[in-house]
Amino acid sequence: MPAAISVYPKGGQPLNEIPDNSTQKNVTATDQPKAAAETSDGGVEEFDISWLGLVDAGLSGWYLNDTDEVFRGVHITKDDVVVDVGCGDGGAILFCAERGAEVIAIDIDADVIAGIKSRLANSSAKAYSTHISDSNPLPLPDAIATRVICSEVLEHVDDPDKVLAELVRIGKPGARYLLTVPDPLHEAMQKQVAPDTYFSKPNHIRVIERQQFADMVQRAGLIIEEQAYYGFYWGMWWALFWACGVELGDSHPILEKWNATWKALLKTRRGIELKRQLDQFMPKSQLVVAYKP
Repeated sequence: MPAAISVYPKGGQPLNEIPDNSTQKNVTATDQPKAAAETSDGGVEEFDISWLGLVDAGLSGWYLNDTDEVFRGVHITKDDVVVDVGCGDGGAILFCAERGAEVIAIDIDADVIAGIKSRLANSSAKAYSTHISDSNPLPLPDAIATRVICSEVLEHVDDPDKVLAELVRIGKPGARYLLTVPDPLHEAMQKQVAPDTYFSKPNHIRVIERQQFADMVQRAGLIIEEQAYYGFYWGMWWALFWACGVELGDSHPILEKWNATWKALLKTRRGIELKRQLDQFMPKSQLVVAYKP
């Protein structure tokens, strides 16, 4: 196992930014070309394999450039104030910044915030700010945000109900929320293959069941609009990664072959349908879209 990794990428999945591993570029959603178009037989058109992670994310509903949706149904405009709590490498907040929104990036990691601050300075954001915080409490006033993103954070914190209460506090009435946590099926697989440190601080300290996730969100006072599942590709990628015994950023033939296999599958007849079926069968993550009444 890769001994040097003590803190894994947020949620164990580099959704916001793809690691420079195997054949994939270190790119973010804002760099993404138009998503690979669907063919008449249900596959996708040819695309460079270095975009595989973002193509897969786009097919799951993330980073829809043509319609300015950070996730399907969650549109971003220049009138929005977007807060991303646990922003990681910043794919979601940078996507929103390029739509001209006012953006606020928050993360517990000072190095992460330093990196995202420099990138936001060169973005199209109407205004931006960054904060180093454990989110309990959030260093923001009440009712500031129209969009709140919190992706792959609640499994890390000591009291997820308190963090959710803070997320609700900072949202305006009518604010839309985009929340994700690892899916329990994926976590059950990780328990078999990942190092023990994957399930200890500062990494994952709880597994959140599907109904439990919905209950937590509703208990916080939000109204759920959609509960979705995605990321079979990344779940398998991480299982193979642990087996390869390499560091993040290093290449390995097994990872390269998995990427090539997944690209080939997406290009087959009904490839998109099969991808979505596998996302439902064993997703990497579960997602809730909700709003504050």
